[in-house]
Amino acid sequence: MKLPVYSRDGSETGRTVELDEAVFGVEPNDHVIWLDVRAIQAHGRQGTHKTKERSEVARSTRKLYRQKGTGNARVGDHKSPTRKGGGTIFGPKPHEYRLDVNRKTKQLARRSALAYKLQNEALRVVEDVTLDAPKTREVADLLKRSGLAGKKVLFLTAAVDDALFRSGRNLPKLTIRPAAEASTLDLMDAQTVLLQEGAVAALTEALRPSRKPTAASEAAEA
Repeated sequence: MKLPVYSRDGSETGRTVELDEAVFGVEPNDHVIWLDVRAIQAHGRQGTHKTKERSEVARSTRKLYRQKGTGNARVGDHKSPTRKGGGTIFGPKPHEYRLDVNRKTKQLARRSALAYKLQNEALRVVEDVTLDAPKTREVADLLKRSGLAGKKVLFLTAAVDDALFRSGRNLPKLTIRPAAEASTLDLMDAQTVLLQEGAVAALTEALRPSRKPTAASEAAEA
């Protein structure tokens, strides 16, 4: 499949870029998208929640009143969870939130997310943008001329571009990532994915499924 390449001013350049069917043309798998997004969000949790239990509350350990003869239910000390200021029963404790997702599942999730963007016409290829120094106005004008001002945009670059990143970090709703590092959550959270022409190859290389060697290929290598 082919997509037109747009220039900085929002017009078509007359060139097209070829997209690998194995990466952009897969049947989206909702379950693996859910698995990967859940793992990403879980890894973002600190897991530092904590409440004091009965043994940790600073209260008197004296028995409030005698056990029998009062006509009331028996009671312990002020640390009792049934008393105001007492400990918490089975309260949360610090622990790590971690969900393991294997590499192939992560790749399939990102391919599925890209397939959804392509089906919804939310994937756009723009010519390579190079800046000598950070210029927020340049990136803002590019988004405005492309009709993407005010939308949540994920801008994928071929490699780490410090000048471009610093140019767009103050723009609301814009996220700039190297194409190979974009996560499933980044792709699904964006309304439009803006892909630099030079980033197509990097994204394809990162997400192309590995092929098992066949008997013919093994014989040829031998």
